[in-house]
Amino acid sequence: MSSPYTTQSLQARAQSLRLPTRLFIDGKAVDAASGKTFDCINPGTGQVIAQIGEGDLEDINLAVAAARRAFESGVWSNMAPKERKKILIRLADLMDQHAEELAILETLDVGKPIGDSLAVDVPSSANCMRWYGEACDKVYDEVAPSGPNAFGAITREPIGVVAAVVPWNFPLLMACWKLGPALAAGNSVVLKPAEQSSLTALRLAELAMEAGLPAGVLNVVAGFGPTAGQALGLHMDVDCLAFTGSGAVGKLFLQYSGRSNMKRVWLECGGKTPNVVFADCLDLKKAAKHAAIGIFYNQGEVCTAASRLIVQDTIKDEFISEVLKVAETLQPGDPMDLDTSMGALVEEKHMDRVLDYIQTGKDEGAKLLCGGERVLLNQGGYYVAPTVFDNVKNSMRIAQEEIFGPVLSTITFKDADEAVAIANDTIYGLAACLWTGDVNKALKLSRRIRAGNMWVNCWDGGDMTMPFGGYKQSGNGRDKSLHALDKYTEIKATWIDLS
Repeated sequence: MSSPYTTQSLQARAQSLRLPTRLFIDGKAVDAASGKTFDCINPGTGQVIAQIGEGDLEDINLAVAAARRAFESGVWSNMAPKERKKILIRLADLMDQHAEELAILETLDVGKPIGDSLAVDVPSSANCMRWYGEACDKVYDEVAPSGPNAFGAITREPIGVVAAVVPWNFPLLMACWKLGPALAAGNSVVLKPAEQSSLTALRLAELAMEAGLPAGVLNVVAGFGPTAGQALGLHMDVDCLAFTGSGAVGKLFLQYSGRSNMKRVWLECGGKTPNVVFADCLDLKKAAKHAAIGIFYNQGEVCTAASRLIVQDTIKDEFISEVLKVAETLQPGDPMDLDTSMGALVEEKHMDRVLDYIQTGKDEGAKLLCGGERVLLNQGGYYVAPTVFDNVKNSMRIAQEEIFGPVLSTITFKDADEAVAIANDTIYGLAACLWTGDVNKALKLSRRIRAGNMWVNCWDGGDMTMPFGGYKQSGNGRDKSLHALDKYTEIKATWIDLS
């Protein structure tokens, strides 16, 4: 089926599109209390495209108060699950109807290819909201196996006011991964998008009101981490905070919880995914394609990016050759062009950080095979070429630290024990890939690798039915699947004496 979009039509729509710039509190768009704004910059051009309201402590207080009023009123928390279901599905339908608009907003904001925004980000976000809408009236409580003289009920209740602090790499999708289960469970939410990526969050709040979500149930406060984010973390009336982002900020939220009301804190804090390729892999070309896409997709700005290629020594040269062929086809281009497979990094500061890591890799003695430099300078945006290093030792910084850019480190191993040791030699444990034609090896090694998501003979496998989260310093709790509801509900045990 041919696409209903053309690059020209999308670019024209982008020129005329209204950009949502005001905070959304208690059912309406409002200016920041201070009147302050900050620049919204298009990473593809480096140009300022809007001024976003800069929320801080006062705005957070207003948003939390609105969320608390909505929760205590029962307008959403006590609504019948089948009615919550209708509204969340209606919101998903509206997201589908506004898919082009949301995709353009996402690409203008963070520099990802418009083709990915249209085909992946927006449909996946709508699907997430619809999936949790459907789950509203399909999650049962329990009756304890008590004797004839007692009745024990085990019930789920919404936790209250949820703060969701989400990253800039998949702004709409990560917001929906939090909002879907939090709203389905009956909570009220204050959403703080990353300062680099406010547009789709603000537009989503408008669509939620159009879908019938009561005022105050979803509030969006754009702003910066040290002000708006910290205010949420320290707020005494926030019951739960869900965060996706860096480990350093995740640790701050844990501290904020201890300094305030011991709010539950759920963290997804990145990874350093090992992509382990054995010589008995049945399809090395497929594995090489996934190895390249696994690190260069979304410009490498993916928490599960397959940034460590751990390949068996007997096939290393052959395999890297195939990876380089794929990398040649994944060069950066204009994010608003449907033919672009790699867009721009989110901001100049982040681009400089990625380039610093590349220089560090050279300084540490890794062999640069391709890329390694800024490209497309004439466009004014923040583009870095696909970069592949060989002769990497797992102790090097480029192999240990999350670069969050298009930088692949190649490490060799001799046998399965060495492969597992290298894979586990990291502070992270979010995801891992394993390529082998031996099903026994796949099952045994999958159990030995310490990661919350294990993908065998693929990268980024799974759907909404599969939980997502990590071990070690990749965080705690799970997004996606029914397991995500655990984060946003309290378990109540009610014992009735019938004697």
